[in-house]
Amino acid sequence: MQINNDIPLREKNIVLIGFMGVGKTTIGRQLSDKLYRDFIDIDQEIEKLHGMPVSKIFESMGEKAFRQMEKEFITKLCTTTRLKIISLGGGSFLQEEIKQVCLANSIVFYLDLSWDSWKDRLQLIMDSRPVLQNKTLEEIEQLFYSRQAIYETNNSKVSTDSLDPEEIADHIIDTLKLGWELYS
Repeated sequence: MQINNDIPLREKNIVLIGFMGVGKTTIGRQLSDKLYRDFIDIDQEIEKLHGMPVSKIFESMGEKAFRQMEKEFITKLCTTTRLKIISLGGGSFLQEEIKQVCLANSIVFYLDLSWDSWKDRLQLIMDSRPVLQNKTLEEIEQLFYSRQAIYETNNSKVSTDSLDPEEIADHIIDTLKLGWELYS
């Protein structure tokens, strides 16, 4: 694993993790605007590189190839850049290498949304998420809960159920400022 110990705390990338559809991209854009940092959505960047949506990449190249691209892209970002807001795809953190490189080189925020709140969003995201295709609600719920343990390894957890995206972004910024004051 690559670690860049030279990155000052205030310059570390901020990585957002959580289940698909919790709002990582929306909140990431808010943070980007408020902190004057570039925003990078990993799935969107991989889509640009390959000229097709993630669902087509899954279909034509397979999930294994996608996960390898994802790992290489995230590892490079976390070890060679600073001052970015990075939104990971919902399955990214399942890869131990990605988890370790993010935790070692960035500040990782877990956006936690309850199952009841999340399933209200299901119809909005179903078509664009290949991992959800052809699954029953029970299978999706099982996937949701199985990933919660993976996301629990983070630098800070934000419960998002009763907050709008701007409130979540403000909460993250307040948490960052406190950490910067305490550890600088």
